[in-house]
Amino acid sequence: MPVLAASPSPRNHRSYFIALGLIIALAAAEILATLIHFSAKARAERAATPTTTLAPMASRSAAPPAPSALSTPVSSPIPPSSPTLSASERLLREARALNERGDTANALARLQEASQRDPKNPQVLAEMATIYESIQLFDRSNETWRKIQELGPSAGTLYELADMKLKTGVPAVTANSPEQTITDTAGTPLDNEGIPEGSNFGVTDIATEETPDPEAETNLRLKIAIKARPGVPIDHSKLRIMVLFYDLVDNEKVVPTDADVSYEWMNPKHDWIETNPETLIVTYLRSKTRAGTSEAALSAAAAAVTPGKNSPKPRKRAESNSDSLPSDPGRRKYLGYVIRIFYNDKLQTVRAEPTHLLNDAPNPSP
Repeated sequence: MPVLAASPSPRNHRSYFIALGLIIALAAAEILATLIHFSAKARAERAATPTTTLAPMASRSAAPPAPSALSTPVSSPIPPSSPTLSASERLLREARALNERGDTANALARLQEASQRDPKNPQVLAEMATIYESIQLFDRSNETWRKIQELGPSAGTLYELADMKLKTGVPAVTANSPEQTITDTAGTPLDNEGIPEGSNFGVTDIATEETPDPEAETNLRLKIAIKARPGVPIDHSKLRIMVLFYDLVDNEKVVPTDADVSYEWMNPKHDWIETNPETLIVTYLRSKTRAGTSEAALSAAAAAVTPGKNSPKPRKRAESNSDSLPSDPGRRKYLGYVIRIFYNDKLQTVRAEPTHLLNDAPNPSP
């Protein structure tokens, strides 16, 4: 039996293609709409980006005025003299460095500026007077020493030094002088006996001996030859010898030593009758493991070196001082010494090594 196949009519073909075209057109329109939407959103974000980045910048730029309003009450409690004092110390250090290099002109310029900032600083004035002496401007040096003298005892040992300078005077050295006048550390001229003019005692020699010691950081001795003026009666009760050692903390700060210090006369009698000069031996011992001596104890020991009385005996290394104080923080090392001899409460002579300790060293305790 024959089978008849139904063939699609031309109308059905057109409907199919029309429907397919509409679907494709709608899909394309949807895709295009999506692209337009995201493109517009991206443009809006790019347009909004400068606004969002400038907002925090504006807030940050507006922040500084708030602290500036608080800066006035914070800075007001600072004393106005603090910058002046620190500037004076800086100028004084610069002047000393320049003077050590031989540049006295610029050193004096720094000191004059420091004196204008702090006119009552005895260390600045003493440094200036010393430089004036070194270049033989004695009128100016005496004028500067007089300023220190006018400060009174508040200038400490520099007041005594200025008083001695003005009493003894500094003779001018002419250009035809065959040699420079010999003086002690304070600049006081020495006579043929090696004693400062107008004094009864002087130091004729100082020998420093350092002893190798595995248990000590520093172990040294000073042998100080002290000479009395021949033919002058000596009252032992009126003679006082001060030998003060100083350390350097962290290569910057000058402080009285906390090492063990002991005194001993080479001649037990030390009366300047059988022997003249007499030799005083002073030992500086910084042990690697020991407590330090307080500044007050050192000053008391130094003041106790009086001829005719028992001299302090060296302490054992294991002993510690009951009145010891905590040491300054930082690394200490030996710097030098200052020797002062008083007779009848009048300064006879001064020796220092290095010489700048006369100005740098703290005043000893009374």
